[in-house]
Amino acid sequence: MINILVVEDDAKLNHITCAYLASNGYAAKGCAGPQEAYDLMYSNRYSLIISDIMMPKIDGFEFAETVRTLDKDIPILFMSARDDLTAKQRGFRIGIDDYMVKPIDLDELVLRVTALLRRANIATEQKLVVGSLTMNAAAVSATVSGVDVPVTVREFNVLYKLLSYPNQAFSRAQLMDEFWGIESQTSLRAVDIYITKIRTKFSDCIDFKIVTVHGIGYKAVLA
Repeated sequence: MINILVVEDDAKLNHITCAYLASNGYAAKGCAGPQEAYDLMYSNRYSLIISDIMMPKIDGFEFAETVRTLDKDIPILFMSARDDLTAKQRGFRIGIDDYMVKPIDLDELVLRVTALLRRANIATEQKLVVGSLTMNAAAVSATVSGVDVPVTVREFNVLYKLLSYPNQAFSRAQLMDEFWGIESQTSLRAVDIYITKIRTKFSDCIDFKIVTVHGIGYKAVLA
């Protein structure tokens, strides 16, 4: 069972959130504030934290900073009524992983929780499995149904990125900046060429597709 800690001083929202997570297969524990959360974390292991920002005594920012000194990898999702850019910037600089503005859609919350847990697992194991495809980041290798698929480092990195964030569109510029370098003089057309190569090499794998998002770039869609 995956344990999730919900830090929220609104008792009703805390209860609803925990109950909905539980109905979707997660073990959610609610607490009213950071001090109680510290006590729970001392004696229990949690896979993800959902936290409000505006709480008495210790706010969500201070709480997240403390958590990050104790555990640099645990996913943290802020769930706050604050919708200003300053709050979001501060949260992400501290090291949170996602941010939702209240009132929240509980179905969307579950989707985001699932995605965060998936990414955390990928980062820890350095391995990504999508159906018959297995990608090993440490070895920079890819296999489909146990058969090696030769890839360059850049092809591997682009595909690994897209599959780590399924259904999320990445622009050509984003991919270029990350895998070619922000100072690269290479045309954005190079991204299209690499996507074509990836599609060709993994054409036998029916577990995902690299879809063109017109006017933006590309995204991975799982079968």
